[in-house]
Amino acid sequence: MERRPGTASPFDTALSRRGFLAVTGGLLVAAACGSGSGKTASNGSRGSKSVNALTLSIEPYTSTRPERLAFAVADDAGRFLAGPQTTIAVKPPGGTQGPPVATTLHAEGLPAGRGVYVLEMPFASAGVWAGVVQLAGHPSAPLYWQVTSTPKVPIVGAKAPATPTPTITATQGVDPLCTRQPACPLHTVSLDRALTSGKPVAVMFATPARCQSRYCGPVLDQLLAVQDAYRDRVELIHVEIYKDSTSDALVPAVDTWQLPGEPWLFGIDRAGTVVGRLDGAMGTDEVRTLLDALV
Repeated sequence: MERRPGTASPFDTALSRRGFLAVTGGLLVAAACGSGSGKTASNGSRGSKSVNALTLSIEPYTSTRPERLAFAVADDAGRFLAGPQTTIAVKPPGGTQGPPVATTLHAEGLPAGRGVYVLEMPFASAGVWAGVVQLAGHPSAPLYWQVTSTPKVPIVGAKAPATPTPTITATQGVDPLCTRQPACPLHTVSLDRALTSGKPVAVMFATPARCQSRYCGPVLDQLLAVQDAYRDRVELIHVEIYKDSTSDALVPAVDTWQLPGEPWLFGIDRAGTVVGRLDGAMGTDEVRTLLDALV
């Protein structure tokens, strides 16, 4: 759930995840439920009069190194479109639109049809960036995202905040401790203690029951699906976003890490330095790549 409001306006205002969900009237929810109708084309795809693109990356920031931009696409009837070859032509603030470049689809571990498209590129200037997304066999779609000059969330190369996180023996008043059903087992070690254990750490901030984009549950399941291969070498931790099921009170660690939305997965090495981060949505292959970099 994005906690910062946003509005949509070409080239001068960012379309936030919350703004996208409001404008499309619950389009993503309908798609996740498999609703909607449409005429099936001869190639098996369904016709669409328009396409909506959603930036899933939560905090793009100015950088001279390639950074991850993730987005999802759905049609006007609420069906996710994940599978067709997809390109994006990028326009930086005050600049000119570049040529279409290929994106990479990550779909492993996500619900059917809900893969995310990823582009790795440096963001040289702050402001609103724009893109034209083109899926093979579908209309093009505009995409906007805000690039900040200074990131608030810990980035690769920064020290991870050594903050206590709720555990089964010290809940910090968080109830439920895990909104996944059934609750996951990654709440036995506090992050501050894990960072002094001598092991690398992977910490996921996600709220399966309250995530507006509906990606928190699937990405937490991805981490659980691979935990057996890493649990002896990496300390795995899950942190909820909210202190309870109804209020907007945040878990203290979420405030300390200054997370403006969710989900997030951070990889932290033995020295306490962030060496990988994924946000918004991700495929299981991306999760494994982050974990492999820790061991």
